[in-house]
Amino acid sequence: MKKVLVLPGDGIGPEIVSQAERVLAAVVAKFDLDIETSHGLIGGAAIDATGKPYPEATDAAAKAADAILLGAVGGPKWDALDMAIRPEKGLLAIRSQLGLFGNLRPALLYPQLASASTLKPEVVSGLDLLIVRELTGGIYFGQPRGIRTLENGEREGFNTYVYSESEIRRIAVVAFEAAMKRDKRVCSVDKANVLEATVLWREIMEEVAKDYPEVELSHMYVDNAAMQLVRAPKQFDVMVTGNMFGDILSDCAAMLTGSIGMLPSASLDQAGKGMYEPIHGSAPDIAGQNVANPLATILSVAMMLRYSLGELAAADAIEQAVVAVLDQGLRTADIATKDEQAVSTTAMGDAVVAALNA
Repeated sequence: MKKVLVLPGDGIGPEIVSQAERVLAAVVAKFDLDIETSHGLIGGAAIDATGKPYPEATDAAAKAADAILLGAVGGPKWDALDMAIRPEKGLLAIRSQLGLFGNLRPALLYPQLASASTLKPEVVSGLDLLIVRELTGGIYFGQPRGIRTLENGEREGFNTYVYSESEIRRIAVVAFEAAMKRDKRVCSVDKANVLEATVLWREIMEEVAKDYPEVELSHMYVDNAAMQLVRAPKQFDVMVTGNMFGDILSDCAAMLTGSIGMLPSASLDQAGKGMYEPIHGSAPDIAGQNVANPLATILSVAMMLRYSLGELAAADAIEQAVVAVLDQGLRTADIATKDEQAVSTTAMGDAVVAALNA
């Protein structure tokens, strides 16, 4: 029996996760899988219920699970709270507590959605990029951090960008292993011209590359990488970078594919246990309207089946069902052109389940 903990979270989280759960139930029935789901609280929903963004009960359930499916966290409702108990702290806490250091963010352009990208079709057609983001280190976790008052009475905010050799080495291995299954090219993104932490990053990447002689390693400064993602994104196969740079670049890459609502992600520990979530946020402006795109969350279920649960046929079936639905011309508002009729969150979930059962 494999255990999956479902954390719907905030904003559109519950809406998109409910459709993903329907798809999971459909493949469990279709392939006779031995998977059990349970539910927990995280983020703003957890704050409202318990006063904490990552309650002890959720932590215990997450540690006992084989995989976690997450919706989204955060929203303006909780913006006035102290930084220490904001919803986003729940996301950082679960990553840290479970050691989910390796974030896989594929940016795949479905041919059916080439017109949905804001870039010219010839620039993005055929895009198949994987961003490997280090997730539990860097400036988001570095200490010391805070806001202090100087002697002259002026306030100053400060954060620490820090990476250890072991943290860099393990994410490098994830990137090189991924590249071995793809086109055998890794581009390491840093800012080694001004940040010492990334000077070390680059040195360790070069060291790990020696263990993968078949893989071509290149380096790029993050500002150039952002420009190149927009100029010629198909030059990349696997990009590997730190927490903050990966946060920014992966959202940039998402828009190459037409919508941030299409892209799943996996956050893995060293044993392959993972948390799976769409890369978009909680979108509170459309929450409760049944218009959000559930496909990224549904595709996150496919990644979960592939990477943590070892059910490759079920993962393939979900991905093929998504392709079938796009072939049918179904689009949610974020991927519909002005000439296309947008369908609801629920209708898109219905279509994927129907395609699975066809």
